[in-house]
Amino acid sequence: MTSGGFFDVENKEIKVKELQAISAKSNFWDNTQEAQLIMRELDLLKSDIASYTNLKKELSDLITILELSEGEKLDEHFEQEFIDKLTVLKKDISLLEVKTKLSLPQDKLNAIVSIHAGAGGTEACDWAEMLYRMYARWAEKKGFELEATDMLPGDGAGIKSITFFVRGPYAYGLLKSELGVHRLVRISPFDANKRRHTSFTSCDVIPEIEDEIKIEIKEEDLRIDTYRASGHGGQHLQKTDSAVRITHLPSGIVTQSQSERSQHKNKAFAMKILKAKLYEVEQDKLRSQIEKHYSEKGNIAWGSQIRSYVFMPYQLVKDHRTGAEIGNVQNVMDGDIDLFIEAYLAKKLEK
Repeated sequence: MTSGGFFDVENKEIKVKELQAISAKSNFWDNTQEAQLIMRELDLLKSDIASYTNLKKELSDLITILELSEGEKLDEHFEQEFIDKLTVLKKDISLLEVKTKLSLPQDKLNAIVSIHAGAGGTEACDWAEMLYRMYARWAEKKGFELEATDMLPGDGAGIKSITFFVRGPYAYGLLKSELGVHRLVRISPFDANKRRHTSFTSCDVIPEIEDEIKIEIKEEDLRIDTYRASGHGGQHLQKTDSAVRITHLPSGIVTQSQSERSQHKNKAFAMKILKAKLYEVEQDKLRSQIEKHYSEKGNIAWGSQIRSYVFMPYQLVKDHRTGAEIGNVQNVMDGDIDLFIEAYLAKKLEK
């Protein structure tokens, strides 16, 4: 195992020391924007170095077990320990392979994810909430931070739409595989006759754009509305109009935030999402030879799904773009979606 190529550990360790020296200066936080960028780069470098260090340790542990049993058959205890450590090593190597495929500049950024219920009424709203929980569990397992900024409850259950940030190393690069329509097939808990229902929910994923990227937004191009933030059942979270909705008139893009008590903070969140969406639109124009960001997603209905989650009459989750599938639906709903992410990134590299 060498430290060249993707890792380049020696140079990354040097860079870490340089950035740590900069961050230790007394005036480091005078420029908050620049300081945050430096800390983000530092976190990414540390993450890469930690991945390499962990792999070396796991490999060393396996070699030690083999050396202890040299010339003898592994007893039951050592055999199980060897199998367990080998399983972990294989999983970590697989994650490393995924990371090497995230080579685009925006792949290392945080992700902004929006989920919208489609065809299926209350069923679709419940499915949207289930999908949100799936991504929340995935983010938790990755050690990522998740922050919801806007949520519209369903009329009877679930959510009509939600927008949330996922912050962590390569969050966007990993989650971009989830862009598209997700189809659910199950016996409806809302149907007294226990009939099978099909529901659809769309997932939109864009990178959280760095502050140094300049996106010109004219004040006269914006319509800013305020309203009261509300939660499930129509219960008002606050008694003031702290929620903010921003409409970009030239493009028709609408963003909103209601998670904060401060109207100022909600406006800042909504502007950040608007900036990211406008940046993504511009990127789409520049890469017209590639599939368009929004056309990839398709309509939120039958025939446009990227993945199907079947609970009945059998259990299966299948990605229609890659053919990747798994029979343990519950594990997937608990956030185990790396199989689909890895298959998607591998497929992209083949093109």
